[in-house]
Amino acid sequence: MAQEYISGMGKDSVVPEEIKGWNWGAFLLNWIWGIGNSTFIALLMLVPLVNLVMIFVLGAKGNEWAWRNRTWRDVAHFKSTQRKWRNAGFVLIFIILPVMVMPLMSIMKGEAYDLSVKAVQANSQVISLVGENPEPGFFVLGQITYRGTGGSANLNYSIKGTKSGADVYVYATSSADQWQLKELLVIDKKTGERVIVLTQSE
Repeated sequence: MAQEYISGMGKDSVVPEEIKGWNWGAFLLNWIWGIGNSTFIALLMLVPLVNLVMIFVLGAKGNEWAWRNRTWRDVAHFKSTQRKWRNAGFVLIFIILPVMVMPLMSIMKGEAYDLSVKAVQANSQVISLVGENPEPGFFVLGQITYRGTGGSANLNYSIKGTKSGADVYVYATSSADQWQLKELLVIDKKTGERVIVLTQSE
C-alpha cells in the first residue's frame, strides 16, 4: 500500500522523496516565494550578509520547507505550484530585469562615458598595458548627479585589450550641459598596475 503523505504539519510531515531537490522558485524569488509558501524563514534574505548564504539554503531546502509549512492537495498540486514559481522567477531574471537595466545602462553610457572611452582608447600607456583595441564591457557602474545645468559623474567600467583586462575609473563634471573629464584612472586587473590618463590638476 502506497504511503500517504500529509503536508502542512510542520516537522511531523513526511516529505515525499519525489519532491526533494533544488527549488528554482525559492532560489530566484527567495523572500517573495517564502511568503507565498508560508516559509517565513525566507525573510532572512532581507538581512545583509546572511542573505549571501540563505539564497542557497532556500534553493536546497525550499521544497521540504514548503511541503511542511503549507497544506497541499497532493504531490501533483505541489509540483504544479512550484513550477509556476520557477517560471515566474525565470521571467523576472531573464526578461523583466534586463528590460529595466537597459534604460539605466543607456543613461550611464552618456557623454561623460563616451569621452572617457575615447581618451582611454587613444592613450599609448593604456594600449601598452592591456594591448591593442581596448574595448569597454557592457556594464557601467557608478552615479550621475544633475544640479540645474551642471552635474557630476563617477563611473566605473572594464575594458579588455589583446593582452589583458583593466578597470576604468572616471570622474567628470558638467557645466552648461557640457561634460569635461577631470580624473581618469586605469588599473590592470591582474597586476594592479596603474595608468593615470588624466588628473584633476591637468
